[in-house]
Amino acid sequence: MAAAWILAGLSATCFILFAYPYAIYPRVLRLLSKAPINPGPTSLRPSLLFCAYNEIECLPRKISNLRELKEKTPELEIIVYDDASSDGTFELLSSVPDLLTTVRGPGRTGKAAGMRQLAQSARGDILIFTDADVIFAPDAIEKLMPYYADPAVGGVCCTVRMLSDADSVTGSVGSVYWDLDDKLQRLESATGNVMGASGAMFSVRRALYPQFPDTVQDDFTVSMSVIFASKRLIKAADVFAFTRGLTRGSEELRRKLRIGARAYHTHTHLRPQLRQMAGRDRFKYVSRKMVRWFGGLFLALGALFALAAIATVSLPIAAAALILGIIVTVAAVRSKRGKIGKAGQALAATFATLLGIFQGIRGRTVTTWAPVKTR
Repeated sequence: MAAAWILAGLSATCFILFAYPYAIYPRVLRLLSKAPINPGPTSLRPSLLFCAYNEIECLPRKISNLRELKEKTPELEIIVYDDASSDGTFELLSSVPDLLTTVRGPGRTGKAAGMRQLAQSARGDILIFTDADVIFAPDAIEKLMPYYADPAVGGVCCTVRMLSDADSVTGSVGSVYWDLDDKLQRLESATGNVMGASGAMFSVRRALYPQFPDTVQDDFTVSMSVIFASKRLIKAADVFAFTRGLTRGSEELRRKLRIGARAYHTHTHLRPQLRQMAGRDRFKYVSRKMVRWFGGLFLALGALFALAAIATVSLPIAAAALILGIIVTVAAVRSKRGKIGKAGQALAATFATLLGIFQGIRGRTVTTWAPVKTR
């Protein structure tokens, strides 16, 4: 009986660790002391940068949005890196020289290399990074710049809303994750620093842009460099951009694998600087990033310990629970609708992230990318 209680305790601990980043960490953040921000007028100049590879389908809308931003902020510099597109992307971008400057890459070099080249050629004091399929709110630049009047602010994460297909389980689950990260960023910002920015839209002072290899996540590396420089990385709740979520589960799982592998590779690259962060920031980093990375492992161990605890009491009941668990899990993962489908998609995404982390531990990373076709 003692063994059953020990196994049950281990199971409960694993399940708590799995739930910690989503249910417990936000509550801990609310208890921490707050760090105010002092926005105001500023004469700093912005540069907007993004990379494109075979983005011909989304570019007309993007160009229209950029014109709208340029009209409201005439001093906005816009530079685009074309990563050797083959679908007419470069030609379309080059057709609007009055709006933006297009840099043609020598071949497939990847986003990190492209962004670094753009950052080196930009003339603005503030570098704004985004993706080719992201649309800014018309007043986004106007609302962003005043945050940099506070000299303590070195980088700003913006609020990105995911527009999901109501009939897509994958899109609905992705939207939930996106909203959760948005809430966590707001809580982290209120207590000091956000633990990394989304590449969909964020900005940093040009003077803080770091050097890094092409194999890391450039958005995470660049945004964390703000904290390493003893400046604040904050969240701007009133600066909006919009993107569309994926609608196919297979594409989302491949994305999770890729992100997981690159995330761990980036973590190893930044490890010396991460160790030098203040205690509060190290706590946030472990809570927000590392515990979530291994969520699939905690979930699997929790289930195994629970079955082992049941087995110490009754092997037939444990066997029945195992069979039932397998049936429910397979049904949830295969389901395409309803709450069961959403739970299955979330479960698959959790384990895809874990697999990506394991691939990263083994040395795998990803340099180039390709746009998905089901946004």
